[in-house]
Order: sequence, then structure tokens, then C-alpha cells
Amino acid sequence: MIIATAGHVDHGKTSLLRALTGTDADRLPEEKRRGMTLDLGYAFLECANGKRLGFVDVPGHEKFLSNMLAGVGGLDHALLLVACDDGIMPQTREHLAILQLAGTPAITVALSKCDLADSAHILALSREIETLLASYHLAASAILPVSSRSGAGLEALRAHLEALPANAPDATRRFRLAIDRAFTIKGSGLVVSGTALAGRVASGDTLWLSGAEVPVRVRALHAQGQAANSAGKGERIALNLAGDISKDDIRRGDWLLAQAGRASSRISVALKPLAGAAPLKHWQAVHIHHGARHITGHLVLLGEDKAQSCAELALDAPLYLADNDRLIVRDAGARQTLAGARVLETMPPLRGKRHPARLAHLQALAAAGGNDKLALRTLAEQGSVDLPAFAWARQTTHDAGAWAQALQLVVAGTHAHAPARWQALQDTLLQRLAGLHAAQPDQMGAARSRLKRLALPNETPATMSALLHALLAAGSLCETRGWLHLPGHVLAFSSSEDALWLRVAGGFGEGGEAQWVRDLAQSAHSDEDSVRALLKKAARLGHVIAIVPDRYYLASRIRQMAAIVCELAACQGYADAASFRDRIGVGRKLAIQLLEFFDKSGLTRRQGDRHLLRDATQFASD
Repeated sequence: MIIATAGHVDHGKTSLLRALTGTDADRLPEEKRRGMTLDLGYAFLECANGKRLGFVDVPGHEKFLSNMLAGVGGLDHALLLVACDDGIMPQTREHLAILQLAGTPAITVALSKCDLADSAHILALSREIETLLASYHLAASAILPVSSRSGAGLEALRAHLEALPANAPDATRRFRLAIDRAFTIKGSGLVVSGTALAGRVASGDTLWLSGAEVPVRVRALHAQGQAANSAGKGERIALNLAGDISKDDIRRGDWLLAQAGRASSRISVALKPLAGAAPLKHWQAVHIHHGARHITGHLVLLGEDKAQSCAELALDAPLYLADNDRLIVRDAGARQTLAGARVLETMPPLRGKRHPARLAHLQALAAAGGNDKLALRTLAEQGSVDLPAFAWARQTTHDAGAWAQALQLVVAGTHAHAPARWQALQDTLLQRLAGLHAAQPDQMGAARSRLKRLALPNETPATMSALLHALLAAGSLCETRGWLHLPGHVLAFSSSEDALWLRVAGGFGEGGEAQWVRDLAQSAHSDEDSVRALLKKAARLGHVIAIVPDRYYLASRIRQMAAIVCELAACQGYADAASFRDRIGVGRKLAIQLLEFFDKSGLTRRQGDRHLLRDATQFASD
């Protein structure tokens, strides 16, 4: 367990830790010279029951509040000091507000310098503190008078802290550690330290270092000030790292993560304004504290109700955030704490932010809290859910796909959809295709890629493929020679066109080789305009394909040549003009025209003089 100190400057936080643990948490020469804590300090207490408690000593002076905020994130318990001679002071109140907004669940109050007050004063101060805690919706697990100078009350405080129940480790969360120190040790190399917010880590593990954006390996580690093979949530951990990294590449607030993710520059949050703070304003410049990191940004107010405010934070520097992470929001001058924020989305949409349905969705996410399955269902009702991204945002080790199946969501590739939304996607496809038939009755239909662009441009290829498969299986959609169309939509030659087609088709010969419109018109004893119009319709029917304007192949021959391209790609990794020309027995110019046609059609993509296979299903035989 890690316990953070809190309280006004000069109320004896460092002295109390020294008396409890024997460790002076003030490690900087300037701290010793001034007799005041300026930055985070650390100490450990070996308990009689075998536990080892870690303490984070934070500055009390308001000028160093940003350092204090770097030390309280993700902790389970706080030790608030109130000096008996001073009583409740401004930083006492601000530290309490921060502990409340940061979600610290439990607090022990130590009435320091109790040797300077009589019992009546101590009793009155205790009652005053109880009232103050109640105003912040907090309660103390104990209020104990102590004196670092005389030793009074130290044993009672030590016994109370030793008896505090430690939170059980949660194996369902991924490892995350907020780095607050980085240094080098001769013979060992780079060491970083911080408090683990979730998960477990062991020697030999590979982690992702944010900021530098590189993988690192854990050579060795210390937990709670002692060598260990593994450590986890709620422990103070120092890790000896190996990798392409140096101390200069690391700054306070970087993260060690079990898996690489994506930093956020704009987030949706549930906002909890601090009672008595200045009113919040739209696009207000603010300071934002998360983990051990401190950045600036702007507050974007969206809407609110009596229970919860919805807002966005536009960040001046990207942060690695997970759902339900807590942030502290302070004013532009960094003088007043304004609000606490809980992350709802790490990648909010760019439009429709204030639409009532959008605000209702944010309220539902806020209500879901730490319930991952409820959050998944809520997100799926709004749109498709990227399951790997969801698992990262929730920092869960569970199989999100299994949750999706348990919730009876439709899973297509790595995305999950609510049944109602899946039906809406199918309806959109069919309606858009019906509109296309009405606008272009002489067209067979649409290719898969075109229909996706027209109907569902923002959906993934896997989702589109699954939708089409379901519609085709249900008979709601048909596919003819690669063209998707509704069952009732039929395209055919008229009797006069049929007669002309018989004459034109003979002009291709048995091999179905390339022919110009003028040559086909001459062989069919017809005018060019009539043959050109017929060939365009024949192309829609899937009989012929134009590789350049007015130059056609029979579709069967194109499929044969597409198969040859696939064979060349399988053998040598690509097709080029020389090898393709030799295989099909035509001139170089025509071979190049064909390869360029296959590039435009999506079968291949050009890379220099080579044509790499892109989609082998193009021109596949029906």
C-alpha cells in the first residue's frame, strides 16, 4: 500500500514520516537548506505483520502544488496532517478538495504537534475536522493526535496504519505506472520509479515507454524499496530498464504500459466542479493534472444536468489516458482548483457534440463507470466499437470479443455492433442501392467498393463484408458477375440489341482478344455509335470490359489474364510488363495498358515498374 501525505506547509509531514520510518524524505539539498519540502519524497515502513507501507511525502506550499498533485494520483489512502497550533489552513482545504476530486477513498488524520495543545483544544479541533471532511463528502478512518518531537501518539498511528486493509490486486487490468523519477545507477544503468496504478509487472517483461515511444525490457525491479521479482498496483516500484533509451529521453509524467496505445489530444469527461470555486466558462484556459503529468489546455463545456456535467478537454499536449482516469483541473493562473474530471472517451467525435442524443450517450457512459460490459453495450448502441481499442481504453486483460458475444452483439472482424444498429446498416445499404437503381436503371448495380463508398464510407471493410454476406445469404441482395443489385432489378438486351450483340460478339474471335469499337462495327456491318452504346451495356451486363476507351476484351478473357497476374505475383512477388507480355503473347504497349487497367480496377497497385497484388478477389470467376 502507498499512502500520500497531505496538509498545509510546515504542519510536520516530513517530520512525522521521519519519526515513523526513520527516513528523511527531503532528499534535495535545497529542501534541507530551506527546511521545506519542494518535491516528492519517499519513505517505507516495515510493519510487524509483514506488510511494508510506502509513503509519498508531498509539498504543502501552494507554490509547489503541481508537485503535490503528481504524488496523489491513483493512491488508496491519504494521511492528512493538521497542526494543533495552527489548525485548519488554506492548503488543508485545497489538499482535501484535491483528494476528493482524485477519488482517494480513505483518509487518516494526524493532529501533529499535539504537545503544543491541551486535550480540550485537540477535541475541538477533531470535531472541526470532522465537519470539514463531511463538507467534502469524506470521512476519516481515524483522527489521532501525534507529536514527532515527543513521540506521543506515534505507536497508535503506526498500529492504525499497519491495520489498514490493502486493496486486493486486480489481475484483470493491464500494468500502468506513472513515472515521477528517472536516474542512472553505476553498473546497472537507467532506473525509473513511480506508483503502479494497475496490473502487475515482473522481471523480464517488455513494456511500452510513452514519450520516447519505444519498447523497453525490465532487467530488475524493486517494490516498496526492496528487491522483488514482481510487483503491482498500489506499490512504489523502481524498474531497471534495458532498451534504446537514456535518462534524457524520460520526463516526469511518462508512462510504462503493458501495451502500446494512442495518446489523446481531446477527451470527453464527466466534470465535477469544486464547490465554492469560480464558475466554469466555455473555452477557459486551464491547467490539467493526470498521474505525474501537468499540462495546459482548454475546457469545452457541452451541457449539464443536476447530477453530472459533460465537457471536453482540449489538451495542449497529448496524454496517455484510459477510461475512468481522474484528472484535476485548475485555473489558468494555477492558483485555484476548479474541478475534477473523469475520462469518458479518449477519442470523441468531431461533430454533433451538443446534440441531445450525444449528451445522453455521455451520461450513459458516466453511469457505466467501471462496469466494462455495460460500457461496451452503451458504446455499441451508439456506433461500431473497435474491440482492441476498447480493451486498451478500459485497460482490461479480458477478451472484449467474448463480452460482445455474451451481450449478443454482432461481431464483424474486430468491430462489434448492437443488433438494432446492424439492422440499420443493412437497411442503409439496401436503400442506397434502391436509389442507385432508380437513378441508373440501365446499370447492373454497383461493385462492392463503390457501394461501400456510396452507402457506408465510414465502416470497416470487415463490417462491409459481413453485411453483404448476411444480405446475400438472406436473399435480400444478389450479386451477378461482381455487380451487387436488388433481387428485382434485371438488366437485359432488347430483341434488337440481342441480334446486334450476336454479330458483335463474333468479332472477338474464339480467344476474346482486344478489339476496337470501329473494328467491331465494321465486322458487324453497323455504325460505330450503335456498337459503342451496345458495348457499354454489354459491359454492364458483364459480357465485355473496356481496358481503355473504345477498346474491349471479352470478360472471360480479362478473368484469365487476371489469374495470370495473380500467378506471377505468387511466383515472383509482382507482375511487370515483360513477364506479363510473355505469358499472354501480346505486344508491350497492350501489356502495359492491361496492367494499368488492373491497377485502376484494384487488382494490383503500381510500385515503380512493378505491379503488386492488392485484391486477388477482383475478376474472380463467378
